[in-house]
Amino acid sequence: MQSYTLNNGVQMPALGLGVFQTPPDETRAAVMAALDLGYRHIDTAAVYGNEREVGQAIRESGLPREEVFVETKTWISDYGYDETLHSFDKSAAKLGVDRIDLLILHQALPSDFDKTLAAYRALERLLADGKVRAIGVSNFMADHLTALLDATSVVPAVNQLEIHPYFQQRAVLDFDDRHGILNQAWSPIGGITFYTGEERQSVLADPAVTAIAGAHGKSPAQVLLRWGIQQGRSVIPKSTKPHRMAENIDVFDFTLDADELKTLDALESGHRGGPEPADVTLAAYGHILIPEA
Repeated sequence: MQSYTLNNGVQMPALGLGVFQTPPDETRAAVMAALDLGYRHIDTAAVYGNEREVGQAIRESGLPREEVFVETKTWISDYGYDETLHSFDKSAAKLGVDRIDLLILHQALPSDFDKTLAAYRALERLLADGKVRAIGVSNFMADHLTALLDATSVVPAVNQLEIHPYFQQRAVLDFDDRHGILNQAWSPIGGITFYTGEERQSVLADPAVTAIAGAHGKSPAQVLLRWGIQQGRSVIPKSTKPHRMAENIDVFDFTLDADELKTLDALESGHRGGPEPADVTLAAYGHILIPEA
């Protein structure tokens, strides 16, 4: 498994298992299967409602705690300095860990950025106290990051973004690269393009992708994951099926050439599958409360 060195020296596996929209009653088995297949990085979030099952699977796997990189996210209803400190307590208790490897803010919350800054300062405190090994953000655009960097002292280690060939966010990727922030792709195989219910083609069925897959004897999903990893991004594909998990992790034995990378880069549609960052407000999403452990 390839790994990346974050900007504070922490090592993070390049590929992990995402558990977004995985029901709690399926999460334990999915994470157990992933760990058995060689995954050593699990990405969850407080708002997913399955941190407890992720922790159960890690403990029951028998693997030493330090061998599994655990990443989770603080939800906007827990933003604010004291609230975010307490959000760590809730997540750590559900996960059954004393320290979280990577804790990130789930959204920028541009309509209430003072709360966002207070939440990030709480992450800085947790980092200084050794309760987390690295801190970061998710779905932050360049203007959000600029404001964050101007007001805080720790550069985020990671920015988790919607990234796949149909939506590449190159301006944000470039900003992160210039500032030593690792880009991490959610929906790296374009799942967001076919669970929105809109009438448009899945990137997995795109002829350009399937042609490259055929040339390498790989699946379209493997090509898309390789596209991300080869350009220095972390990827966290989601699956609950062991055969898909095995396929997704088998992406380190081939290389896309420059023309293939260029072909995939040219698929940019400019169409965001997830919510617009400006639409994520406390009024719209703050009613989702994170229960105590």
